[in-house]
Amino acid sequence: MRPELIAETHPETALENIIKGDCWRISVLTEGLLRLEYDPDGIFEDRATQSVWNRNFPKSTFRVIDGDDSLEIITPKAHLIYDRKPFSANGLSIQAIGNYSAYHSIWHYGEDFKDLGGTARTLDEADGAISLDHGIVSRDGFSVMDDSRSLAIREDGWVEPRRKGCIDIYFWAYGHDYLQALRDFARLCGKSPMVPRYALGNWWSRYYKYTEKTYKELMERFENESLPFSVAVIDMDWHLVDIDPKYGSGWTGYTWNREFFPDPEGFMRWLHDRNLHITLNIHPADGIRAFEEMYPEMAQAMGIDPDTEQPVVFDISNPDFLDACFRHIFHPAEEKGVDFWWIDWQSGGVSKIEGLDPLWMLNHYHYLDNARDGKRPMTFSRYAGPGSHRYPVGFSGDTIITWDSLAFQPYFTSTASNIGYGMWSHDIGGHMRGFKDDEMAGRWLQFGVFSPIMRLHSSNSEFNGKEPWRYRPEICSMMEEFLRLRHRLLPYLYTMNHRAYEEDIPLMLPMYYNWPEEENAYQFPNEYLFGSELVAAPVTSPCIPKLNMAKVKVWLPDGICYDIFTGRKYRGGRILAMYRDINSIPVLAKAGAVIPMTDEIKDAGSNPQELRIHVYAGADGSFTLYEDDNISEDYKSGKCVTTDMKFHWDDNAEFIIEGARGETELIPEKRTYIVQLHGVKDCTDHTSVYAGGSCLSEASGCSITYDEKTCVLTCTLKDVPVCTQIRLLAEHAETAENDIVKECFDFLNQAEISFVLKDTLYSMIQRSDDRTILLSQLQTMDLDADLLGVLTEIISA
Repeated sequence: MRPELIAETHPETALENIIKGDCWRISVLTEGLLRLEYDPDGIFEDRATQSVWNRNFPKSTFRVIDGDDSLEIITPKAHLIYDRKPFSANGLSIQAIGNYSAYHSIWHYGEDFKDLGGTARTLDEADGAISLDHGIVSRDGFSVMDDSRSLAIREDGWVEPRRKGCIDIYFWAYGHDYLQALRDFARLCGKSPMVPRYALGNWWSRYYKYTEKTYKELMERFENESLPFSVAVIDMDWHLVDIDPKYGSGWTGYTWNREFFPDPEGFMRWLHDRNLHITLNIHPADGIRAFEEMYPEMAQAMGIDPDTEQPVVFDISNPDFLDACFRHIFHPAEEKGVDFWWIDWQSGGVSKIEGLDPLWMLNHYHYLDNARDGKRPMTFSRYAGPGSHRYPVGFSGDTIITWDSLAFQPYFTSTASNIGYGMWSHDIGGHMRGFKDDEMAGRWLQFGVFSPIMRLHSSNSEFNGKEPWRYRPEICSMMEEFLRLRHRLLPYLYTMNHRAYEEDIPLMLPMYYNWPEEENAYQFPNEYLFGSELVAAPVTSPCIPKLNMAKVKVWLPDGICYDIFTGRKYRGGRILAMYRDINSIPVLAKAGAVIPMTDEIKDAGSNPQELRIHVYAGADGSFTLYEDDNISEDYKSGKCVTTDMKFHWDDNAEFIIEGARGETELIPEKRTYIVQLHGVKDCTDHTSVYAGGSCLSEASGCSITYDEKTCVLTCTLKDVPVCTQIRLLAEHAETAENDIVKECFDFLNQAEISFVLKDTLYSMIQRSDDRTILLSQLQTMDLDADLLGVLTEIISA
């Protein structure tokens, strides 16, 4: 294997962490992570496997009780009892130490168990919920990962089957410390790498017979309408599809269709000039056949006479075949402009090597190969079991276009973090069949913006395009704004991209990661943490007729939070029904949140010259903006720029942007900063801004304004050197209260209900100065439940 195709692994286990007998071996990797091996011949696996790369944990804390007929191993988190015989339910048990359940926290070998779920290989044909594989966290305090069938990775980088009959199991006893379980999972199985910055922008994808002309026309229209995209996906019709039946199906192909794309290299250069990165869809199952341009070279490389037209069979178990594919298919295409490949493997898990899943091989070697020459690698492929988080980005498959499919995806995406898989890319809007529903398409796009990868996609139906202008005007305008919002979010998203690598915390997490002892954190599956500062609860059901609002039930943790779209302030520590019109979903910023964004949306791959930083009143907060060169693997050696931001809320509101530190040549020399302090009363007369210790005035490029409707104080500083400290001081700042009267009027004004009822309700709201009494009066009026629900949310927020 070429050196770049040999992954760096550290499979050796510290000897002081191992207890072994003739046929069994137990490794205490951490207080909560135990490896259990049994082999009748006493031959144990010390190499890396497809799932597990690193067992080099430091010396662990444990106690061994070595009795005549049993062995006990006790750590602060687990208690193992073993009879030293072949593993059995009677002879091997482990208890997760802690008060997690009455009697469900003991595992007996071979027993099934209940955990919080992981993810699945694909959502192909899914119409709603599907079952999930196991993850590594559980309310009962433990989970189990079976690595017995995983192939071993040799020193030369290739894989081979392990000894038959061996047992190799990892027991996770982390209690409710789910974040630590994730960190140790990342150490054991490999870190989640950073994706290039451009991958976090909008992707355009459609299964459709585009030509060079029609694809360019579409990209130009997006550009003219200020709709930003960063990845151009070209589905299978880029290559020859309508082939002579003697060669079989045209599903597999590697030769450009020159009728559609007469100048592929020029076409890709045109896309690159517009800051678009390119991925092409491939279905490798049928190998390389005689009609392909590269067939002669591939045939000769595999010892086939090209004149025979004998197909080069897809054989992922043969390293010579893999090497030939890289040399004659993929590298030449990448040299001409392909940035990464969409590996659309749908052909099962069978190969010539027993137990070898071709999908894993394709993901593993394509990812390593794509990193050559220091490039930050990318693949776009399906999930192939534990360890797949090392090969982002994940393609979830072809869902049916229904509300049920949409309703499952937020839960599915956040729960995948329980097996470290943080980069799912869904067919936003759904893929096929189903039915057209403009509202559903809009809600799906909103979820896409608040998901790891935002990729619009659809089937080859003429009626199933995801261009915003295909939908009703109010849906179209909302879609356009959300597409722009995704690119505005890039400074925040990219920092979370680095957090996923550095701290092993995926972008999307179920609520129970931060509140593991709160029952409500487990009861709202479609509510999730979106990075360090936000909680999202996408709308996944239709609007309520006449009210023009959709309902989402959410749980608000203790504290104050703000909806970033409506500006409404909420008191936490309760369950609440939230109602939203088509223009927003509940996305909540905690008091003290600091969220860096930008107004520069055209080039998703570059560090912006302008930052718009949103700060939310009511509590202290901080954020460290992370930036690097966006495309190399230098981030692994710490070559980056960080900018600390700190917010202090006390008698005064103080926000500080420290000077940038690190490799500052990677970012602009000067920046414009727009700091927006949300949820405050007007304090413009008591607000000062300092740069490098000097107080700034309007003449020096600083302006301070206040918006009474949104209760936002905005300070703009132009062309400030990035190494300069900026300090904003708002003396005697106070939090603003929600304008209940105005919010109720706005809702009632658009609601399609009786005018008499509107007047009655609005008059009551205007006259009342006691919210409790007002709510009790409304509850006596026999109002429609959701009409009462909307008013209750506004009044009691």
